[in-house]
Amino acid sequence: MKQVLFFPFLLFLVFFILHCTTTSAQSPAESPAPSGPANIIAILKKAGHFATFIRLLRNTDMGEQLNGQLKKSNLGRTVFVPTDSSFSSLKLGTLNALTDKQELQLVQFHILPDFYSELQLQTATNPVHTLAGDSNAGHFQLNVTAATAAGKEVNITTGAVSTTVEKTIYTDDHLAVYQVGAVLLPLELFGAAASPTASKPEKTRPSTEDTATTSESSGAFGPNRQAMTAISFGVVVGSLFSFLL
Repeated sequence: MKQVLFFPFLLFLVFFILHCTTTSAQSPAESPAPSGPANIIAILKKAGHFATFIRLLRNTDMGEQLNGQLKKSNLGRTVFVPTDSSFSSLKLGTLNALTDKQELQLVQFHILPDFYSELQLQTATNPVHTLAGDSNAGHFQLNVTAATAAGKEVNITTGAVSTTVEKTIYTDDHLAVYQVGAVLLPLELFGAAASPTASKPEKTRPSTEDTATTSESSGAFGPNRQAMTAISFGVVVGSLFSFLL
């Protein structure tokens, strides 16, 4: 009788042990360890074709600054990234002509101080502020609008260039990275108002009439006056000679 009761108990014990072993083996796969904060350089390296923008992020230390800002849970960022081909289409020497401050402003102009999903970009209030300038003073702003009523495309205008958001490279709760079709050139750095040649006054040339008048007043009548003086002297000498005779 004891053997009959012991067998079901033993069978139950075996199944219980197998169940516990299976559950403990599956638990790590069901709850993976949380990933660390996003790294903008790593994201762009993985996507490819963004070597120039990566170099600018490193030269200006904006890559490290952006990564540090993203570690704060209350901050969000949106980054517009031009491809290497977009930088290649710029006028030769454009980047080399920038000062260190201007290079930093160019990179910051591609970063928004808030997180924008693609839908939020389509309905954003313009102008949109960037990290490049004083938002209260209205510096270094851009406009982001939906290209169509359906909102399937997003247009970006800076005052110096217009382009579109081509695709989403990366997005999470705090960071959105979008590929854009051109380098976003700030109006403050590349606009007509910033051109050093625009403010140079034109040199005024004297008119033909002024030149003629100057020539006349500076000696054009010199020979005529000398001739009149000689004639007058001759008349006086002739009159005196006839009086003596």
